[in-house]
Amino acid sequence: MGQEIHQQFLTGERALFHSNDLDVYDMIFDNGESPLKESSRISLKNCMFKWKYPLWYCNHIDAERTTWFEMARAGVWYTNDISVRDCVIEAPKNFRRCRKLTLENVSFANAEETLWSCSDIKLRRVYAKGDYFAMNSENIEAEDFTLVGNYSFDGVKNASIKNARMLSKDAFWNSENITVYDSFISGEYLGWNSKNLTLINCTVESLQGMCYIDRLVMKNCKLIHTTLAFEYSSVEADITSRIDSVLNPSSGAITAESIDELIIERDRVDPSMTRITCRASS
Repeated sequence: MGQEIHQQFLTGERALFHSNDLDVYDMIFDNGESPLKESSRISLKNCMFKWKYPLWYCNHIDAERTTWFEMARAGVWYTNDISVRDCVIEAPKNFRRCRKLTLENVSFANAEETLWSCSDIKLRRVYAKGDYFAMNSENIEAEDFTLVGNYSFDGVKNASIKNARMLSKDAFWNSENITVYDSFISGEYLGWNSKNLTLINCTVESLQGMCYIDRLVMKNCKLIHTTLAFEYSSVEADITSRIDSVLNPSSGAITAESIDELIIERDRVDPSMTRITCRASS
């Protein structure tokens, strides 16, 4: 139990700089950068951040029912061991180079360039809208996750995502060791240049999706209006729907109800390296 501070309106740069062991209730931090910079063991309840850089270089932060307004940009950087629950974050570019981060029931109104280069992340019931979400982060567990934004999870390593709805062009580019369960993904060019991408019980809608992938696995998945799929990918795919078109897979096995158009260019790939089965014609 730390020192308690209640219902103050603080302004000015570094208003509570280098604080330790504080329980902060119903506070407003306005018009002053870095109010809690270099602080540790801080509990925040029903607080409001209205200016930039509120939590930089911090440790052991617990934030509940707290709001980051639009000008609280770049709100949490270089901070370790932070839990954020039942919060609304309007500001962009939040959470950069953080470690041991838990977000539960959090809404990001502008998630542009959010969650970059972070590690050991748990997301539960998170809604995010914005481009370039979670670039170059690692060790992610996400469940009940909703994203509206392109170029998500670029360069991510070691992620498990369950029960997600993602409207995201160029998702999972350059990623490694990603498993997505029971999810819906709509977006062009899904997964390009990734390694070890696994989709289980998922529905995908994509133009030129799942191309240039080293070790793509799809189990019990639907491909809806998905064209020119699997180009130059090594793939093991069990598709429960028809596929609009498949282009030049490099190796593996593809099983689907049917394939409307199969394009194999012998000068680009070896057809014998990929086994293709259509249930409707077997």
